Amino acid sequence: MVKLLYPTSLTLNISDLEGFSVSLHPYDVKEPIPEDLTDAEILITWTNTASNLKDAASRLKNLKWIQSLAAGPNDVLNAGFDANKITITTGSGLHDHTVAEHALGMLLLAARKFHEMRDYQTKSPPEWPQHLGGPQPDRPKGSFTSLRDANVLVWGFGNIAKTLVPSLRVLGANVTGIARKQGVRDGIEVYAEDKLPELLPKTDALVMILPGSDATKHALNAERLALLPKHAWIVNVGRGTSIDEDALHDAISTGEIGGAALDVFETEPLPTESKLWGLKNVFVSPHAAGGRPQDAERLIAENLRRFLAGQGLKNVI
Repeated sequence: MVKLLYPTSLTLNISDLEGFSVSLHPYDVKEPIPEDLTDAEILITWTNTASNLKDAASRLKNLKWIQSLAAGPNDVLNAGFDANKITITTGSGLHDHTVAEHALGMLLLAARKFHEMRDYQTKSPPEWPQHLGGPQPDRPKGSFTSLRDANVLVWGFGNIAKTLVPSLRVLGANVTGIARKQGVRDGIEVYAEDKLPELLPKTDALVMILPGSDATKHALNAERLALLPKHAWIVNVGRGTSIDEDALHDAISTGEIGGAALDVFETEPLPTESKLWGLKNVFVSPHAAGGRPQDAERLIAENLRRFLAGQGLKNVI
């Protein structure tokens, strides 16, 4: 019988996977694969250590399919598995709601200055930030203080963006997208990257949800940062490599843009010597947007059915 190995690094409702012609076996993602499981044909991965995956790549000779529960399974791709013999599928879709929710929270933080209020609260002694309270101008021109009527540009218009957009529209934002191909998606006008010079100068908040690849490395560079208005904020819940962090630091520290709320970084954890830590208008989130695959059993079960039927799998790399 086909052996399926599932990780104990998250709670799975294994009963959802019963009834298939497979035997189900838990494994520790931090330890070498037990000898009696090395003939497994299916491996589910989540937060596996590099040593665990390297061990699996060298010893699981019958492996035919790896289902990663991560949206971007770079850990699996870098472990040495034979991609010519093993089908690798991602957890695309499992993190859409949590990442979209995190991005929305960061946008609200940027507009309403929650981070600055917290800074005043934690001073010793605490201070009342009067400039942030009391009567305030409603959506002043040249400022990002509300999502209502704000121009929000979402760069990387996939499933996460589609999950985020309804919340932005309910709150009154004007949403536009950037993707590799132009078109209308879920009622949103999505442009190709050649439109960035036209769109960035009109942007109040730029939400980046780009994947990590050579093609997206430093996609937001000094030249493009210079096109943004001085009040614009950047939210990044994609991959840290998509932003030139030195150029971002310079743009914020000189007042060329309003600030940035960042969940991902080129090096993680963000090194203590990073200049981003000391900037007032930078909010650091410790890669917390995802990390909670939702409905993983549904994806595994669907792909397991397809695998056993000899059909194409979902989310193949």
